[in-house]
Amino acid sequence: MISVDYTVLIHIINMIALMFILNKVLYKPIIEIMERRQDELDALSDDVEKYERNAKDRQAKVDKKMREASAKAKEALDAARNKAAKAGAEKLAVVRREAEGEKEKQLAEVHAEFEETRKELLGNMEDFAQEMASKILGRSLEA
Repeated sequence: MISVDYTVLIHIINMIALMFILNKVLYKPIIEIMERRQDELDALSDDVEKYERNAKDRQAKVDKKMREASAKAKEALDAARNKAAKAGAEKLAVVRREAEGEKEKQLAEVHAEFEETRKELLGNMEDFAQEMASKILGRSLEA
């Protein structure tokens, strides 16, 4: 059997003292280090979340500016196209008017030449008819 004497009491006191000493020297410092590390990890996690939100916000702003710039560029391009088309249409209209005027002028010249040639032929027709008749008849028609 186990005898209970003063050594058991010394062992119990020794165990309790050892528990207090180890608690002070070993257990509490390790717990504090682990808590500090956890606090640092939490702080870093918060910073990471903050930076991610900041990055998303900046990306959204950049995307918005890109859309606005793209819209402005498209508007400027459309305006330039419209202006060029309008200028081209105006230039084409001027060229068409000039061509129409030149056509009318040339048609008038052709009509004038035609009338002049017609009058000349009508004037020569009598002589031509007499000449043809004399050739056909074989004698002169002049009396």
